[in-house]
Amino acid sequence: MSNLLNKIFSGKKFSHSGDKQKGVLGIDIGSSSIKIVQLTQDENRAALENYGELSLGPYAGLSIGQTTSLEHPQIKTALQDIFREINITGKYASFAIPLGSTFLSLVELPNIGNKQLQSMIPIEARKYIPVPIDEVVLNWWIIPRQDNETRENDKIDQKVQVLLAAIHNDTINKYREIQTCLGFQSNSFEIDIFSALRSVLGNDNTSVIVIDMGAATTKLAVVNFGILCMQHTINMGSQEISVALAKALHLDIGKAENLKRAQGLLNNNVEAVAAMQLPLNHIITEINKFIVSYKKKNTQPVNKILLIGGGALLQGLSDFMQKSIDLKIEKGNPFSKIKVPASLSATLQEIGPEFSVAIGLALKALQE
Repeated sequence: MSNLLNKIFSGKKFSHSGDKQKGVLGIDIGSSSIKIVQLTQDENRAALENYGELSLGPYAGLSIGQTTSLEHPQIKTALQDIFREINITGKYASFAIPLGSTFLSLVELPNIGNKQLQSMIPIEARKYIPVPIDEVVLNWWIIPRQDNETRENDKIDQKVQVLLAAIHNDTINKYREIQTCLGFQSNSFEIDIFSALRSVLGNDNTSVIVIDMGAATTKLAVVNFGILCMQHTINMGSQEISVALAKALHLDIGKAENLKRAQGLLNNNVEAVAAMQLPLNHIITEINKFIVSYKKKNTQPVNKILLIGGGALLQGLSDFMQKSIDLKIEKGNPFSKIKVPASLSATLQEIGPEFSVAIGLALKALQE
């Protein structure tokens, strides 16, 4: 492994007894790193073959942990590096489409039956998608009605809520080019928040808020009956914590990132903790606004919050958030859904939140 990769690569190489020819990949190209998971089918259960993470900052001349927007050749090089380091063998991959590159909208339509809705939705979508419909890939889901909703003269039965999702063709083509360059045989994509939900949610019908704290943004999603019914993006993520820490302690961003990862909010330096809490307090304020907004529109109570994303690994985060948010807070553990080596169980549970999207994508790929 080169000196550069020693610094920016983290992961594990190992093999299961499963058929490697059936190995599938989940690839999450985030704003600060690439996360990749390779799964195989082992005795009717998804099993982990290998996984890894590669920081993208150094490919743009930046520090580890910093966000960047790489050009196509740089992304290709980074992917080739991580594939080589974890010995990728699968040729079927599913890629995450960032939520910020999509259009999501919850709309209310007449309850005219599924067949008629199928014809009506593409027409109605023109009102909510800010680009021509022929320039996007469009999908939609009908939101199940809550059994405890109050009905006034059965008006509620006359309407149905539909979640519209559109991805621009240019975005799809970008990922197709990457797949072609790397020799993949697949053509599979998914909006990242849906992949994350697949990997961390159970089969119950309770309402859950999933908070995905990435480097650049924090994504919020309320899920009812397993279906996304409300979402919001906060334009602030874990990188802001590193920036605040760097300014407070007069460190370069790389050292601040290392200090944040090593000690987090458990740091004994009062000034350091106070600096990290400033951006976190802003994020928590926005989360509480989101919760209030949801409660105003819905009667289904929220059961708990699941924390995922790289930001969720910040030591002391759950306890700090719990002081200001009146809901049970847990870390998501996507590795619990797949078979993993016993020797890695504790490690994978610790880093699990960061691989939620990649695991969700790989699970999707196994089903296709």
